[in-house]
Amino acid sequence: MGKQKQIERDYARILFVNEFIDQKDIAVRIGVSEKTVSKWAITDNWKKLRQSVTITREAQLRNIYEQIDELNTKIRTRPEGERFCDSKESDILSKLTASVRKLESEATISDVVEVSKRMLNWLLKINPDKAKEIGAIFDDYIKEQLRK
Repeated sequence: MGKQKQIERDYARILFVNEFIDQKDIAVRIGVSEKTVSKWAITDNWKKLRQSVTITREAQLRNIYEQIDELNTKIRTRPEGERFCDSKESDILSKLTASVRKLESEATISDVVEVSKRMLNWLLKINPDKAKEIGAIFDDYIKEQLRK
């Protein structure tokens, strides 16, 4: 694929994933066929990438903390002397806290996408050509991470 086509493809991905623009409008903006945009979206798994962006780590953590709080609230409503986890609740708490630990210590795809989006939006104002070039590098990295 030529450099210009790759730039168009990367820009199309950014429009779909970050700006939530539909494929038909992307095709018009970039000047390629809808079929081409559809092929790119399928090949590069744009829908999965968009989903990973929309569920941020903060949102995931908030949901887990709410679940932990709800379970702890349920346990606190028990009579004094019975305010402890049964084996099932203990297992759930263990899994939830492990998830929290993992989310707080590892960068997720959505973190990478969010940082790249912010940086590319900033760079786009300064140097649009460089933003497209670096966007391609981010895209390659993100695709590699999605394959893991």
